[in-house]
Amino acid sequence: MSYAKVLGATSRQDGYLEGNGYLVSWCVGHLVELAPPNVYDAKYVKWSIADLPILPQKWQYLVSASTKKQFGILQKLMNRPDVDSIVNSCDAG
Repeated sequence: MSYAKVLGATSRQDGYLEGNGYLVSWCVGHLVELAPPNVYDAKYVKWSIADLPILPQKWQYLVSASTKKQFGILQKLMNRPDVDSIVNSCDAG
């Protein structure tokens, strides 16, 4: 039985289910990914083994192209004025 059904969130919307005071959404694949080395420095467009390890001072993340729409939906849901808590029940990946 799905979380949404148990919670009573049965009204299907674009990218989420809503009902009984709950919003239930999902993630598809990895919503964000580590930025590739060339984002930190253009010289890493073509890097060699001698450049390793590439350890940035601050890690950067990018929204995956294939999950951009769902990321935007989640972002809007999290910023709704009626949302005061979020539960993530995805795997740790």
